[in-house]
Amino acid sequence: MKKIVKYGLLLVVLALVYVVYTNYPRLDIITGFSAKSVCSCTFEAGRDLESIEAGDNDIDLVNYANNKINFEEKSVTSTVFGLKPRKAIYKDGLGCILIPAGENEKISFKPNRKISQSSLPYPYGNAPEKDTLFNNVDKKLLKMAVENAFDCEGYEEVKRTRAVLVLYKDQIIAEKYALGFSKETKLLGWSMTKSITSAVLGVLEKQEKISLNQNKLFKEWENDNRSKITLNNLLQMNSGLEWNEDYNNISDVTKMLFLAKDMSRAQLNKPLVGEPNSSWNYSSGTTNMLSGFIRNQFKTHQEYLDFWYAELVDKIGMNSMTIETDLAGNYVGSSYSWATARDWAKFGLLYLHNGNWNGEQLLNESWVKYAATPTNGSNGQYGAHFWLNAGGKYPNVPKDLFSCNGYQGQHVFIIPSKDLVIVRFGLAENPDFDVNTFLSEILIAIK
Repeated sequence: MKKIVKYGLLLVVLALVYVVYTNYPRLDIITGFSAKSVCSCTFEAGRDLESIEAGDNDIDLVNYANNKINFEEKSVTSTVFGLKPRKAIYKDGLGCILIPAGENEKISFKPNRKISQSSLPYPYGNAPEKDTLFNNVDKKLLKMAVENAFDCEGYEEVKRTRAVLVLYKDQIIAEKYALGFSKETKLLGWSMTKSITSAVLGVLEKQEKISLNQNKLFKEWENDNRSKITLNNLLQMNSGLEWNEDYNNISDVTKMLFLAKDMSRAQLNKPLVGEPNSSWNYSSGTTNMLSGFIRNQFKTHQEYLDFWYAELVDKIGMNSMTIETDLAGNYVGSSYSWATARDWAKFGLLYLHNGNWNGEQLLNESWVKYAATPTNGSNGQYGAHFWLNAGGKYPNVPKDLFSCNGYQGQHVFIIPSKDLVIVRFGLAENPDFDVNTFLSEILIAIK
């Protein structure tokens, strides 16, 4: 019996050694992901370690990480069997910043925010929403449609939905949260942040500070063919620049998000491998490069930090939102923004109303139309940092739908023809979470 136990333990040790050996080059990425995730979920969303490790960090290899939270310092350090420690630090106003190896942890920048409390009812203020009845909404069918998006008790988790919110004619007609989440819980948008970055550029365009057709965007491109790349090409992910968006291996995107000090430069020095406007390639590096472009429009770093909130985020009352930065002080416009489901819905309303927020035109109507116009080579699936249904990906949903999409199934769906904004957050994405069925069941409930 002792021999069996001894050999069993030996096999376990050998298996662990094999896992570490075969994945050693990726350990920096694994511990970096884990430290950043636990830090943000703890200090931005106010969640406990057990729920974070069981949900957000329940990913192959990441689940090997050991995470230690320092509540006094507001930091998290993660290792795999004591190897490759990575640290993320929380800073008020900035969220959590993953510290690259060997870098100084001193962070002295912070956005200034002036948050005003409005007495208007939600969504245009902070007062409780109106209790509005719509005769054309079948409440029973709508409730069933929303409940179908969540896993039933006693069944294996498949849909893994955390929040659903339905806004019809500016009013909440359905809202539901998973256990441990509520209307006050901040949720990570992942790549929905790309649409926020696009909107900031839209504000700059409305203020006539930039134009879509401008080129020679960076001094590093002045003496080669990259000087021909336009702002439009970058917004449509159609620059022709080299980029590998692979989250399962060491790639351009994982090195950028989990190793880089300055994420705005990750794609800046990449060569052209295609023709601008003819080489659609989804790239988080492009969005962070656009964050760097936005930074270049201001004389000071402080103006850059303040602009995103003063001219967009807080202007539409997304007061819960935090857009996290890298260590160099760039907003990680590709991936890291946190807000409640209700505040994410406000962003959808801004686009539903063609850039108008309660009477103030923040974006040109033409900019919103542009965001929902298909990009060359995307088969009708992508616009200007928004995803589209123009190609009929969701066959039972109107083709005018466009949306902010994020990793693991984060969505803000905008359906102009139905006067709808639908928000869904979770840990499973299409097809494991059937988006077509989810949306079509909600639409059936609204005659």
